[in-house]
Order: sequence, then structure tokens, then C-alpha cells
Amino acid sequence: MRDGAEMTPVASCAAYAVTGHNRGGRMHPESGPRWRDEFQRDRDRIIHCSAFRRLEYKTQVFVNHEGDMFRTRLTHSLEVAQIGRSIARALGLNEDLTEAIALAHDLGHTPFGHAGQSALNACMQEFGGFEHNLQSLRVVELLESRYPDFPGLNLLFDTREGILKHCSVINARRLGELGRRFLEGGQPSLEAQIANVADEIAYNHHDMDDGLRAGLLDLERLRAHALHAEMEREVLRKWPRLDAKRLRHTVIRGMLNHFVSDIIASTLAAIEELGIASLEDVRRQRRPLLRFTPEVQAAHLELKRILRHELYEHPKVMEMAARSQAIVRDLFEIYMNDGAQLPEGPVFDSPEAQARAVSDYIAGMTDRFAMAEHARYRGHSAPD
Repeated sequence: MRDGAEMTPVASCAAYAVTGHNRGGRMHPESGPRWRDEFQRDRDRIIHCSAFRRLEYKTQVFVNHEGDMFRTRLTHSLEVAQIGRSIARALGLNEDLTEAIALAHDLGHTPFGHAGQSALNACMQEFGGFEHNLQSLRVVELLESRYPDFPGLNLLFDTREGILKHCSVINARRLGELGRRFLEGGQPSLEAQIANVADEIAYNHHDMDDGLRAGLLDLERLRAHALHAEMEREVLRKWPRLDAKRLRHTVIRGMLNHFVSDIIASTLAAIEELGIASLEDVRRQRRPLLRFTPEVQAAHLELKRILRHELYEHPKVMEMAARSQAIVRDLFEIYMNDGAQLPEGPVFDSPEAQARAVSDYIAGMTDRFAMAEHARYRGHSAPD
């Protein structure tokens, strides 16, 4: 293969997949890679970037120091990528692009999970707010500093499009082509839609697993979920003497497979019914093509409801969230009062610029670093 020539993605890709022939470009022109395609280049850049490594010490539900067996943003992203690749393969889509989006989707997440994000958003209200999808985009477009010719990672349009799962109208208007679908009502590529759904499937099932292991999620409450109860009965019919740990894993694995299998079959049916024959057909749809059947969608929403009430709103989780939010608020106040405390002590030309720099710095922290910095400024010990 000659230098700069783009490798052709898997030959079995469907006509509605993103390929080397219909993909978008990069913000800054580059010569093509030699031994991999452009989508693989994006995936590799994401894996090697600093923000990806920091995901190892960012929380999912439980604060990082609470235990070393719980999911982190890194393990979550790997699970999303695995589920995403499986769905993409079944639908004849671009697995490498799906994987790249999945691995990058949480790069902008704050320490302390959604509690940290909520606190940072409140701190940033008068400066445009904070949203982790936009922050992930900001990381790959600007904040990563690794290459001599451009800021960020210079990812393909299609990867960046997939990272931006949500966007307000105000933000969409300043994002140009990337924000168009939020203004006009179109859809992103199927690869982007897969990463979105795989994210929800992954966190539902691993949060269920982590919540049960932590003793915060009531197994009897989960058994009230029809699919969980049905799956447990099937598992016990086949393995009546199964111990509790293997039973938990087998039931959760069976539930995950049920959701994945349903969305593959339902999406294939929708593609055929709507006559989807190109990437443009996908983008013109008014609703996502990736969809569960109504029955499984109801089960999906019910599982999310149970997890919200029984796990995310559990008093111990809420207590951890409150402590985490106090740390974020304190750090924001410290750095806004004294910008010299930021790395390199920059000089800002406006409060808005300083606030965004503070937001970038806090969002990039791991749980452990945020706690250590807070302890350093407030004069107490950080948790071990």
C-alpha cells in the first residue's frame, strides 16, 4: 500500500455504514496513515491520550477510593466499546468508528461522576454552564496537547459527531456542521447511535452488578423487575445448585444479552421497513434507527427507574455525592479567587476565560487528585 492511501474498512460494511468513501474530514488536513485506516487512527489517538488514562481513576457510581472492584470510567468505556462493536458487527457497520466513539464518550467527565458534573455545572451557570459531552468534544478538539501541527487530537468529523450525544440549541448554533442535527432534527450515523445505546446498556448492567456487590441494591427489589425474575428462573432451571455469586453474574449477563439481541433485531427490521440504503438515509430520519421493541424498551426504562430509586438515590450514595459536590464547589471557589493556583499561573483577560480554564482543570481531575488538592488547600487529610 502506498503512503497516504487509506485502507478500506471491512468489506462486509453495509451501504448505510460510515466508510472511507463517505466519511467526514478532519479540522486540520493530514496525510493518511499507512498501515491502518482513518477510523483506527482515531481510536488509537484516543487510547494514547492523557484524558483516556485518567478515566482509570474517575468514578462511575462509587467514589474511587471506596473500593478497587467497582467500575471506573475507564472500565465502563471498555465495556461500552465491547457492546458497541458487537452490535456494529451484527448490523454490518463500522466497528472501528463505533469503538472510537465509545472509548471517547466520557473523556470530558468530571471527577465524582454525575454528582461532580452537577456541581461544576452549577458553579459555571453564569459562564455558560458545564456539560460533559461538550467537554469531551473540547478535550479532543482543544485541550489535549500532543501534536505539533494542531491542538487536540484532530479526530474525524464522524468520531466527533458521535461524541456529542446531547447539545442545546445555543451551543449547536456555534458548532457549525457538527451542531446541525440538533437544529434541524436529523440523526447522527448509526455508529454514533450504537455508542449512545451501548452506553446505557452498559451502565444499567454494571451498576446493577456493583450495587448488588456493595450491598446497596436490594436483590428482592430487582426480582420485581419482570425480565430479571424471568432470567433468574431460567438460570436456576438449568443450574439449580448455582451459588449466589455465579447466579448474579449469569442473570445479569443474560439480561444484557437480551437487550443487545433485541436492539439488533429491532434495528434490522426498522432498516428494512424504512428502506435505509445509504448514510444520508440514516441522517434524514426524525428519530433514531437504533431502537428496542416496545416491550423491551419498557423493560429498559423500568430497570433505569429501579436503579435510580434504589441505588443512585440510596442514602449512602447521596451522602458520597454531597461530599463530592462540596469538594468541587470549594475547588472552583479557590481557583476563581486565585487564578495563580492553576498550572502555569495564567493571566486571564476576563472572568469568563478564567472560569472556563478552572472548569477545564477541575473536569480533568481524577477523584483522588481532586480529594488530595481539596485536602491540601483546606488543611486536612485526604482519604486513603
